[in-house]
Amino acid sequence: MYGNEAENASARITHPFWVIVEKESADFISSWRSIILIGILALTCIGSLYTAISNIRSAAPGNNDLNSFVFLKLFTVSDGTMPAFITFVSFLGPLIGIGLGFDAVNSERNKGTLSRIMSQPIHRDYVLNAKFTAAILVIGIMFLGLGFMVMGLGLIAIGIPPAPEEFLRMLFFLILSIFYVAFWLNLSILFSVRFRQPATSALSSIAIWLFFTVFYPMIVNLIANAMAPANTADVQQVISYEQFIQFLMRLSPSQLFQEATSTLLIPSIRSLGPLTVEQAYGAIPSPLPLSQSLLLVWPQLTGLIAATLICFAVSYAWFMRQEIRSR
Repeated sequence: MYGNEAENASARITHPFWVIVEKESADFISSWRSIILIGILALTCIGSLYTAISNIRSAAPGNNDLNSFVFLKLFTVSDGTMPAFITFVSFLGPLIGIGLGFDAVNSERNKGTLSRIMSQPIHRDYVLNAKFTAAILVIGIMFLGLGFMVMGLGLIAIGIPPAPEEFLRMLFFLILSIFYVAFWLNLSILFSVRFRQPATSALSSIAIWLFFTVFYPMIVNLIANAMAPANTADVQQVISYEQFIQFLMRLSPSQLFQEATSTLLIPSIRSLGPLTVEQAYGAIPSPLPLSQSLLLVWPQLTGLIAATLICFAVSYAWFMRQEIRSR
């Protein structure tokens, strides 16, 4: 009986899927591409942390409830010379996802190793699933490590330990960042399956990133200026206009990430949509509990997860239907 259990445990450990995951994870960690991306993100995080620590006293002048979350300000405070930590993650996170996924499949196809893998007794979907799993593991370890590094350096610098709610808010922020980068990872894997040349898939992913980061807000601003209600418009028309513009902005993954992270790391944010005077009247100026902040950002998190699953499903369907020929 014990011999059978040992054989079953050994079989689980040496399952082809996990063998591929281990191999891909080792390749990601040891590649110069990952080392450079991690180094850039670490340096920018240290720079934003230094800026936050230098200005944290002016950011928290009092001891009232709205300014009691001092530790969270390590991720949000900036003096203008260097962006805050959440800004760097929003900007560099997509590049990390694209850098890890743009040649996930087409490089194997061009080198002829994909046909060799398929000649083994391995299911085809193991390859794509393992590449995605390995990249997510590397991204998760990277962001959790950088996040805890920022928390540790901040604790040494300011000497104030985070409250349990602050720690949970930072942990949910890191998890949300992993989901955000996972979307761009899946998008780059999608283009890697679609195009045979890694340069084409990389340029396509970067073009989508630049569109949503630079050009899409400009397009929304043009639409907003063209559809702006007149000065004589009633309150309902103005609210409908603001909700429509907000809906257009939320079609961008970066906007969803920005709204969610701001709500988690700035507890004083009580709403992500327009409020009427009647709704704001009588509201107590106090920070939201963590549970209410999570409920507030649940639509944004659901949107990011849905976009990630859609990209993965399309790339999975294309990969399973493609013909793999040896060269």
